[in-house]
Amino acid sequence: MVEWFEVNIVEPGKLPLLLCLLAFVVTFLATRIITRMIRAGVGPFKNNVSTTGVHIHHAVPGLILLITGALMSVSANHIAWRCVAAVLIGMGASLILDEFALILHLQDVYWTNEGRVSVELIGLTVACLGMTLLGFSPWGVDSVELGDVTLRVTFVTGLVIQLICTLICVLKAKYRTALISCFIPFIAWVAAIRLGRPGSWWARHFYGHRRMARAERRAAKFDHRWDPRWRWLSDFIAGAPTLTDPPAVLPVPTSTDPAPVPSGRASA
Repeated sequence: MVEWFEVNIVEPGKLPLLLCLLAFVVTFLATRIITRMIRAGVGPFKNNVSTTGVHIHHAVPGLILLITGALMSVSANHIAWRCVAAVLIGMGASLILDEFALILHLQDVYWTNEGRVSVELIGLTVACLGMTLLGFSPWGVDSVELGDVTLRVTFVTGLVIQLICTLICVLKAKYRTALISCFIPFIAWVAAIRLGRPGSWWARHFYGHRRMARAERRAAKFDHRWDPRWRWLSDFIAGAPTLTDPPAVLPVPTSTDPAPVPSGRASA
C-alpha cells in the first residue's frame, strides 16, 4: 500500500491534488452537518450574527482561504508549502461553492430548491478532481509527442471536433455533460447529436414545432425518471429544502413622490 501510494501519488506530484480533494470533501460534509444542526436547533452551533447585525456567510472565510491558498501556491517552491496551499484551496473552494446558489441569485436560497444547484456543483467539482487525480486530463490530452505531420493533423482535428461538440452541449443546456466530456471526450460526441433541452439556446433557434415537442417529451421523461433520484441523493447529503423559492423577478419599488420637474420647464 505504501509502495503504491509512493509510485502513483507522490512521484507523479499528485499529493497536493489528493489533499485538495480530501479537504474539499471533508469541508463540505462538515459544513453541511453544522448547518443542518443549526437548522434543527441541536448541538453547540448557533446561527451567529455579528454585533452589527450582519450574518457572515461561510463563503466569506472561503474567499479568504481560497485567495490565501492561491497566492501561496504560485509562490511556493517546497512540496510542503504546496500541500498546505492545496488544503487551503480545497477548503476555500468548498465553502464558496456550498453557497454558490446564494451568490448566483444574490439572495439567501440555501434551504430552497434553488439551493440545490450548490450541491450539484459540489458533486461535479468532486468528479472533476477525482478524474484528474486518476489520470484523466481535460480534452483527453496527457503527454503526446507530435513529431509526425499526420499525427499532428489527426490530433488537431480531434481536438477541434471535441471543442465543437462540447460547445454544442453547452448551447443545448447540457452543462454537466459538457463538463464531464472535458475528461471523457466521447460523451460530448454522443450528447451533441441527441436532442437538447427545450429551453436551451439551441432549441430556441433551430427546433421547429415538431422537434421542440419531441425535445419537451424527452426532457419530461428524463426528468420524471431521474430527478427524484437526484433529489433524494441531494437531500440525503445536504438536507432537504424547507423554504419556498424566492420570486423570479423582484417587485420594482414604487414611489408616491411626484416626478422631478426638468430644469427650465414650469410645472402644470
